[in-house]
Amino acid sequence: MKKFFLPVWLAAAAALAGCGDAQAALQTRTVEYPHGDTVLEGYLAYDDAVKGDRPGVLVVHAWMGLDDHARSSARKLAKLGYTALAVDMYGKGIRPTGPQEAGAQASIYKKDRRLMRERVLAGLEFLREQPGVNAGRIAAIGYCFGGTTVLELARSGALVRGVVSFHGGLDAPLPADAPGIRSEVLVLHGAEDPYAPMTEVRAFEDEMRAVAADWQVVLYSGAVHSFTDPDAGSDPSKGAAYDPRAAKRSWEAMKNFLREILKP
Repeated sequence: MKKFFLPVWLAAAAALAGCGDAQAALQTRTVEYPHGDTVLEGYLAYDDAVKGDRPGVLVVHAWMGLDDHARSSARKLAKLGYTALAVDMYGKGIRPTGPQEAGAQASIYKKDRRLMRERVLAGLEFLREQPGVNAGRIAAIGYCFGGTTVLELARSGALVRGVVSFHGGLDAPLPADAPGIRSEVLVLHGAEDPYAPMTEVRAFEDEMRAVAADWQVVLYSGAVHSFTDPDAGSDPSKGAAYDPRAAKRSWEAMKNFLREILKP
C-alpha cells in the first residue's frame, strides 16, 4: 500500500488552520449605541465557548479615545470568561490624533462630570442588554481618563459590583454625590504619578472613608502616569511612562478583584 505525505508547507498550513478553529470561540465586533442624539461606537468581545450567562466588564479608554490598548484589554477579559465592552466616550468618528486634540476632548467631560457619568452609563446600559450577559454581575475598569470615569460611575451610585481605576485622576468635583457609592472600588496607582500626586490620593482616601465605601488603593513604587500603556514610552522623568512590572502586577490585582466581586 502506498503512503502519501503532505508537503511540509501544506502540513504547516493545515496545522495553522486547526489552531484558528481552536481560537474561533473568541468573538469581537464593532458596535454602535446611542447617548441621546450622539452615536457611540464601541468594541464588544466575548468567548462564545463559555456556557451560561457571562459577567460583564466595561472598559473605558484613556484620553486618546477608543484605542488598541482598550480593545486589547477587552479581548483579554473575554478570554477570562467575561463579556467586555470597550466604550466610546467621545462619539463615533471622534478619535484624537495627538495630545492637543485628546486634551480638548477629555476636558469636556472632566469639566462636566454629570455628562461624563451619563455617557458611561449609556455604555453600561448597552452592555446589560447584550445576550448572554448577567446584568447583575457587571464591573468597570478604566485607564487614565477612563480611570477617572469609572470612579465617577461609582460616585453616581450606578449598580455595578465594582470599579477599577488604572492610573486615573482621583479628584471629586461632586463630592456630595459620593454617599451614593454602591460598588467596591479598587485604585491601582503609580506612587510617583505627578498628574495625580499623593495629596490627591490622600484626599480620595478621606472621601472614601467619609462615605464608608469598600475601597482599596494599591501604589506601585517607581511608577508614574500611564504605567500600563506600552505607547507611553520608557522615560519616567516625563511624568508618563510604561512600567512592565507595575502593568503586570496591576493586571493581576484587577483579575483577583473581578473574581471576588463577580463570582456567582
